[in-house]
Amino acid sequence: MASFTNDGAYDQDNVYIEVTTRHSKAAVIVPPRANAVPSETAETAPTQRDGHLHCIAERGRTGWQKASSYNNRVLVEAGISRWKCVIGEGLRSQINGRQATEVAIAAGVLNHMLELGRPDYVRIA
Repeated sequence: MASFTNDGAYDQDNVYIEVTTRHSKAAVIVPPRANAVPSETAETAPTQRDGHLHCIAERGRTGWQKASSYNNRVLVEAGISRWKCVIGEGLRSQINGRQATEVAIAAGVLNHMLELGRPDYVRIA
């Protein structure tokens, strides 16, 4: 796992510890609370959360969102929402091999539908 991105409800020490314990190189991208304070070791051994707080202090919250790619979460949520609206809430099959086939077919259908709605530009001059 390369990164763990979630909303501010996951701004807890045990979340950072659990993610880094399982995946030592994973980036934890969780917005700190508005009243968050740096850890006691922020000056000597800063944590990922301390880095987020430092970036917010320098660039502001919007700047941090751009720098940390936190905004990519919105794109993923839109894709999941689109999937659920078009394909449905869950998989119909209970067998792993069939589930993989079902996902492949659903992804192909959704991609085809997106292609139909995408404009084609042609230069005429």
